[in-house]
Amino acid sequence: MKTALTNAHVFTGEEWIDAATVIINDTIVEVVGTSIAIPDNVDCVRNLNGAKLVPGFIDVQVNGGGGVMFNQDTSPSGLRSIARAHRHFGTTGMLPTLITDDRPVMESAVSAMQQAIDNHEPGILGIHLEGPYLNQVRKGVHQEDKIRSMEADALDLLSSLKGGKTLVTLAPEKNTSGIIRQLVERGVLVAAGHTAGVYDDYQAAFSEGLSCFTHLFNAMTPMESREPGAVGAALDNDDSWCGLIVDGYHVHSATLRNAIKAKKRGKMMLVTDAMATVGSDQDFFELYGQKIYSREGRCTTAEGVLAGAHLDMATAVRNAVDMLGLSHDEALRMASLYPAEFLGLGNELGRIEKGYRASMVLLNDAGLVLDTWIDGRDTEMDGLKS
Repeated sequence: MKTALTNAHVFTGEEWIDAATVIINDTIVEVVGTSIAIPDNVDCVRNLNGAKLVPGFIDVQVNGGGGVMFNQDTSPSGLRSIARAHRHFGTTGMLPTLITDDRPVMESAVSAMQQAIDNHEPGILGIHLEGPYLNQVRKGVHQEDKIRSMEADALDLLSSLKGGKTLVTLAPEKNTSGIIRQLVERGVLVAAGHTAGVYDDYQAAFSEGLSCFTHLFNAMTPMESREPGAVGAALDNDDSWCGLIVDGYHVHSATLRNAIKAKKRGKMMLVTDAMATVGSDQDFFELYGQKIYSREGRCTTAEGVLAGAHLDMATAVRNAVDMLGLSHDEALRMASLYPAEFLGLGNELGRIEKGYRASMVLLNDAGLVLDTWIDGRDTEMDGLKS
């Protein structure tokens, strides 16, 4: 099927093109530019009336949405519900995230993800396993008695997903030398998180292929004068990426601004750490048998411990502009291009350019989502939205 989107204010990932036309051929952008004649073989022409057409958002840390927590529903239908909920907020690609849990739950999650990948479930790019190989000292809301050392056969499970991306968050200081290298050699992306290591621990991890820090500043050793810790190591290393939760609760805006200034451009990604309440009218959910409450945009246990976030990517982009003073262009890149590059998909996602997958978001002037496309499919028009 060939589609023409006309009269769009297009952000390619680098520049804005006004009054632009985008021709989509099946799943791929065929051409983008101005003064483009509509081919005779176009099946559908849609006038976007000057709205902003930007690359689809990619979220590498999504615990839940639409009333579903991945830990509570490790099924293809659960994954489908989470992905559909986040499409309302411009997320056209994601890594559903399983936090620390028992081995059978992990196995079920990977199996469900494999089915989703095999069935080409829209918007599912792979899985993020956040734990259980973490440091209990920085456990956050992760259940302490489920955090453990890596089992002898864990490498096989962690690298078993075929056709999708796998991201594993672990504490480098709690895992034996060579583990990160073995994971990377098997095609797994490895991030440091829920970690209490020292600077030298991360230098060793970098040498093995560590490439990311999960929710920078949260659940990790801070940067101090005589011990840079996880934060100092992350900001000091030009090659690693960092996920940032910009919700006004997890990290102070001034801290985030300083971190972005310190880090090499292109290495900071917006993530949501979203919980089940996103895209749902419920104000609480259960995790590990305890209730987590969402109040005024903040997810906490009854004791007040932060437990993920009630945050979506469109809001994260607006917050990056309003709270951090970033340009709209850079905020959009942090939600699309940079995570695409982190995942090794920078040659097919994160831009609206010829040859790229037609995964896009339509925004109004206030930054609210009007529509999304995933690989050329209009999720409003073809009923993908629930």
